[in-house]
Amino acid sequence: MKHGRRTLRRAIRLAAVGGLLCGGLMVSHAVAGEPVTSGGRTAVDGVTPSADPAADLVARLGTSRTAGSWIGADGRPVVAVTDDATAAEVRRAGARAEVKRHSMEDLSSATETLRRAPRVPGTAWVVDYAANQVKVYADRTVSGAGWSRMTDVAQRAGDFVHMQRTEGEFTTRVNGAVPIFNGTGRCSVGFNVTDGRDNFILTAGHCGPEGTRWFSGSQGLDGQIGTTVARSFPGKDFSLVRYDDRDAFDGTNAVDIGEGRSVPVIGAADPVVGQQVFRSGSTTGLRSGRVTALNATVNYREGTVTGLIATTVCAEPGDSGGPLLAEGLALGVTSGGNGDCTEGGMTFFQPVTSALTALGVRVIDGRLAADRSTVAAPPTPPSAPPSPAGAAPPAQAVAPPGGGTGQRTVTGIVRARELVPGLGVIGVSLLGLLAVRWLLAERADRDHLRAHYSRNWG
Repeated sequence: MKHGRRTLRRAIRLAAVGGLLCGGLMVSHAVAGEPVTSGGRTAVDGVTPSADPAADLVARLGTSRTAGSWIGADGRPVVAVTDDATAAEVRRAGARAEVKRHSMEDLSSATETLRRAPRVPGTAWVVDYAANQVKVYADRTVSGAGWSRMTDVAQRAGDFVHMQRTEGEFTTRVNGAVPIFNGTGRCSVGFNVTDGRDNFILTAGHCGPEGTRWFSGSQGLDGQIGTTVARSFPGKDFSLVRYDDRDAFDGTNAVDIGEGRSVPVIGAADPVVGQQVFRSGSTTGLRSGRVTALNATVNYREGTVTGLIATTVCAEPGDSGGPLLAEGLALGVTSGGNGDCTEGGMTFFQPVTSALTALGVRVIDGRLAADRSTVAAPPTPPSAPPSPAGAAPPAQAVAPPGGGTGQRTVTGIVRARELVPGLGVIGVSLLGLLAVRWLLAERADRDHLRAHYSRNWG
């Protein structure tokens, strides 16, 4: 009888563990298969609510009392503060607080000192909120003299500024989702945007000057897509390519992720340090990583670019201009970086929101035309009032060249219907494990009592 109960408990435990593994695999398949579409935030007229409540706290508390924010390993927002009173205020607001020595004012002052110093190509710097440091990187092209000059500047900026050598070379990534060619190089389509009258491609500024003509083929003899009509580089890194031919695009705004699949873009937002993000490019396809810093500065050989998003996502030549997104929201376009997708490296992105504001355009909501049977959406009526920067137009959507709604599957990373069975299996399995734990705890209590009574009462 005792052996039978032990065998039954073992069987329940094994079945529960197996159920957890099975359910976990089902959920992993549903979550990790493809990039996400809309997540838990809802875009209203193309403008998304704040993705970072911790950043809102930092803005409210001020730069002298705080030192940045990020998403912790447990998924909770973390706010760096400079004193215990501010830490208590952060905790009352529902975030985790970490007391740091240097405020955001100190960190910003250090980056300003670096910016004013003579430029050294091959260097970059970011603010590491979690480490409460400014990190200055120098690639393999920086000479000993250049390293010495930057080290002197770093020492003047403060003892929290740290120099670090990095592998590879900081370069722009000319030569990623759908490729476009200008006769001498290759870049990637970023996002489709509109000013309410014309439709454009938002891509990297270093891809080409104003007047550059872009084609769908590498020969540049036919298949003209559009012309660069606005550009910022260096300083910032974005450009606007106006579609010259309505037949160059269909009626959806989506990011190509390979294998005939694409993800609709529903709006634009600012990223959060620690956030998981996805990048797509014509050279290396779909890649993922995390945001490590905001407002980064890179000294490319062509010039200095500021205000960039720093990430652990890899990229290679040809991925320039390609889209960075999360939860269906446009975050950035690929600027440059070091390393590759074999050894890894860091990649920098031009934030989409600041580019939209500077250019006076807005991201098109890809959901509006995802189910339409027409090839191209009608233009926005001239009488329609302009939407704020970042907002989607009321009835228009365009997509990267080379595909139509009939040939592509618009999808997302999280397939909600497939989550339900896996979560159900996990729930039942957890109940099984709790039952086993209760049985084992009850048996342990009985054994403890029996031993206690035998020792004391014979």
